[in-house]
Amino acid sequence: MIESLLLTAARIFTFGQQRRRTNASGFFFARDERLYLVTSRHVIFDEPSRHFPDRLEIELHINAANMAESTGFSIPLYRDGQSVWHQGRDRAGKIDVAVIEIDRAALPATTVYRAFTPQHLLGPLDQVEVGSSLLVLGFPLGFHDTLHHVPVVRHGIVASSFGLRFQGEGYFLTDARTHRGSSGAPVVMRVTGPSDEFGDLPWRLLGIHSARLDVGGRDLYLDEVLGLNCAWYADILLTLTER
Repeated sequence: MIESLLLTAARIFTFGQQRRRTNASGFFFARDERLYLVTSRHVIFDEPSRHFPDRLEIELHINAANMAESTGFSIPLYRDGQSVWHQGRDRAGKIDVAVIEIDRAALPATTVYRAFTPQHLLGPLDQVEVGSSLLVLGFPLGFHDTLHHVPVVRHGIVASSFGLRFQGEGYFLTDARTHRGSSGAPVVMRVTGPSDEFGDLPWRLLGIHSARLDVGGRDLYLDEVLGLNCAWYADILLTLTER
């Protein structure tokens, strides 16, 4: 058996002109009859590093009885010269989250996956305390179970007031050990109390991991890295998946 949570994540490869560029993390989000791949915006379009891939490839499980069976699934990032992903802005500027709709009909008929839904997002009355335990689910440095094609999980905590946008930006902080390749990973918290309404996926989707946070004045020899990360609030997905 495999935990349903592990089936929400997808390992992402980026390609430019048939050349593999980077690897990253992502996850599935479903709304009504539509299915999306969610990741960090800088995974698919990043001006500072001049990273402009033209397609993604994700790994899909295709046999529920044998998780070692998988196949690659290609997702173009442009159609007729226009980008096909959705990204957002808020009053503080660009948000480092992107969603790409997946054509369900194009998926192999035996594809095995789980997807978060709007039900997994926090409601207006839900509260998250600073220090709450959470998980970051992804593929750090591309590392994962290469036989069964599933991600690894890093443990962390909420490191800033969840109810306050950190420094006015659309993210909160997490204290967790992360690496390159984790960009786009879901940040989740176990549902407490009755969880029947969540089915076999009793997790709250809190955010989307973006990047490690560093201090500009840190002495590279004397001071260790902070170990803090930016996670964009997951409710942005409601805006990005509107028709």
